[in-house]
Parts: sequence; C-alpha cells; structure tokens
Amino acid sequence: MGEDLFAAAAEEALARTAPLAARLRPRNLDEIVGQEHLIGPGRPLRELVEADRLSSVVLWGPPGTGKTTLAEVVATTTTRAFERLSAVTAGVRDVREVIARARQRLGERGQGTILFLDEVHRFNKAQQDALLPAVEEGLITLVGATTENPYFEVNPPLLSRSTLFRLHPLDGGAVRTLLERGLEAEGATAEGDALDHLADRAGGDGRTVLGALEVAVVLAGRRAAGGTGPGDPEAPHVTLADAEAALDARALRYGRDEHYDVVSAFIKSIRGSDPDAGLYWLARMLEAGEDARFIARRLVILASEDVGMADSTGLLVADAAARAVELVGLPEAQLNLAHAVVHLATAPKSNRVTVALGRARADVAERPAGPVPAHLRDAHYQGAAALGHGVGYDYPHDDPRGWVDQQHRPDEVEGRVYYEPSHHGHEQELHERMTRARTERRDEESPR
Repeated sequence: MGEDLFAAAAEEALARTAPLAARLRPRNLDEIVGQEHLIGPGRPLRELVEADRLSSVVLWGPPGTGKTTLAEVVATTTTRAFERLSAVTAGVRDVREVIARARQRLGERGQGTILFLDEVHRFNKAQQDALLPAVEEGLITLVGATTENPYFEVNPPLLSRSTLFRLHPLDGGAVRTLLERGLEAEGATAEGDALDHLADRAGGDGRTVLGALEVAVVLAGRRAAGGTGPGDPEAPHVTLADAEAALDARALRYGRDEHYDVVSAFIKSIRGSDPDAGLYWLARMLEAGEDARFIARRLVILASEDVGMADSTGLLVADAAARAVELVGLPEAQLNLAHAVVHLATAPKSNRVTVALGRARADVAERPAGPVPAHLRDAHYQGAAALGHGVGYDYPHDDPRGWVDQQHRPDEVEGRVYYEPSHHGHEQELHERMTRARTERRDEESPR
C-alpha cells in the first residue's frame, strides 16, 4: 500500500511539472485535434480503436502530429496488455523479453499484447527480424511510429503484415485549438498576432507550438509579476514580442494582397535568371509561414512555363523538390526548394512550349474541328480495316530515319506551326534537328 501511495504521489508531482504538451495529452479520441481522415466519425482507425480490434499498424507522419498520442489512447482503451519500447534504446534482448511476457500472458490469462514501438525506423534488420515471427502469428499486435518513409526504413515482411496509416501536419485550425487549450491550462491570455505567429511557425507540429507557448507564457508571467502587464497582474498576457522571443524568430507576415505580390516577385526573379533574388523571396515566404507545398507547385509550373525545353531537367528538379516537401517536410525541405530555385534561375529560358500550347488551343477554339485522318484512326478492332481505318499509315520505326512525312492533323489545321524552338539551351539542338527534317521533307517533295 505504501509503495502504491508513493508511486501515485510521484506521478502527481511529475504531472504538475511535466511540459505543457505532456499535460495536455488527450485521454480519448475526441480530445485529439487533427487527423480527421483517420479518427473522425466512422473513419477506419477510430473504428478499430473503439472496438478494441486494432491489428498491427504503422503510424507514419512528421513530428508532433499525434503518433504517440494515438498510442496513449490505445493504451487506455484496450483490454489487452500494453507494452512500450523505443527503438532508440531497445535491443534484440528487449524484444525477446516482450515476446516472452506476451506468450506467458496469453497462456495464463488469454490476454493479448499490444507493443508500441516508437521510432520503429531506428530498428535494424536483426531487431525487426526478431519481432517478425511474433507479429506473424498474432502473438503481438504492433503499433509502430515513424517519421521516416516506412517503405524505405521498415522491413517489407514486417510492413506487409501491418496497416499503414499516414498522419498529416496539423492544419491552422488544429494548431489554434491547441494554443487555446494551452492558454486555458496556463491561466493566460494572448494577443491575436502572438497566436498567429506561433501558429505560422509551428509547421504543423503540435508539440513544438505548445512548447513555444509555454516559454512565451513564462516570459509574459515575469513581466506581469512586475506590474506592467494588462489587467490582472497575476494573469500572464502573451504579446507578439513574447511569441517572437519564445521562437527566437521575428514575425514576418503579409496580407492577402502582398501574398500575391511576393509570389509574383519570386516567379519573375527566377524567370529573370536572378538566383539571389529568387532565394531572397523564397526565404521571405518561408519566414512568413507560407505553405511550402504552394511554393513547390509554383516551381513545377515555372519549370515548364519559363524554362521548358531549353532545359527539360528543370521539370525533374522542380518535381523532385515538390516530392521532398511531402516526404521530408520543413525545415529540411527548404534546402530542396532552394536547390530547385537555383537550378531554374540559372537554367536557359524558353517560353516556346507555353506559346505553342496557346497557339494550338486558339486553333481548337477558332477553327473547324476536322475529322481524324483515316490512316490515324484505331485499327485494332475487328472490322476497322473494312472502314479504312489505319490504311496508309506509315510506321515511323520502320523508316531508317525514325520518322516519316505523313499527315497527323485534320486538313483544317494541317501546316499550322505551333512550336518553334528558340536558340537557348537544349532548344538550339531541337531547332537544328527540326530544320534538317523540314529540309529533307522539301527535298523529297520537290520534282526531280
């Protein structure tokens, strides 16, 4: 009894001194903010948890999105025994001990076991292999949490026996809800600009934003204790300056109109082949809390609109940066965005793809839509040949040059030129190749 009282007292003391994020950890699914696609009413993970039918799962998402929180909720709702290991500190011996306890528990009481394995990607192959048989036979239900792509970091046999649930960065509404709960727990108030700054800098990470709020409240409390705070001197009131100091970051925000002006300057700087200006506007957008996915989308568009065929690798680089934003997330993905900015800014420029598409669309809109030439029509079905479909089609690969001179458009637009390569970058080579092809065509058509 004495030991129980001592343990309870110690737990209570720890609860009072625990970080704000730990004190606000949800106790049930309804208290969790964000991840509605998984734990909203009728959603798959919620149904499994509430029915205590959870099978092995891997929770994949950025830090501070609720992976550990979900595991804690499972621990409080399941009738199964709940074990925890961290892949950072646990070894093969720890895994085997958990398996042994699970087997004994199942044999003695018929009780199953759930193992929460944090940072599962840190387990090496030997450790994962030690766990695999117990997961395969259902002796252990694994709940793995990882910030890394499990397709790269988790053994395929283990991943194939688990359901993968992807958690997303918390959106603005979820972050504001956390901030409001934090203020209530701390008995504090805050300026709207201070909360906006904390939310902008959170990067969708609930744990980070609550940690920053806790520091800001302490700063505000010290000022209030000196009698300089508004209203009740005992109630901390967080100002924008407190939020900036807590994050060690100046608040740099802009309104809706300036948002479009900054993006415009960003695009025009890269189009103008000024990498330094492009990096400046990129940094300004990131510091203002601009959505990195929005920036990445703009770069992907620019790669075709302003660089185009002058350097086709530009689109590959921009696409890779966009994928990195999704896979890696901020702050690391800012390096990938900077890489794309420098590549696109220093690449040769051509808008000829954009112009060509505009010309083609204009013809489609303004000229008669002629029929598909018979020799280009689908000839793979029975009876097509009787209709003349495909008759007269010349297969380019049968020609030693790799191309043939035949009509590929309706008569109404035949001969219209849409794409004209520039003399910049790779398009210079295309220009020369297409010029040679046109010369050969004229030579073949001219009477001998």
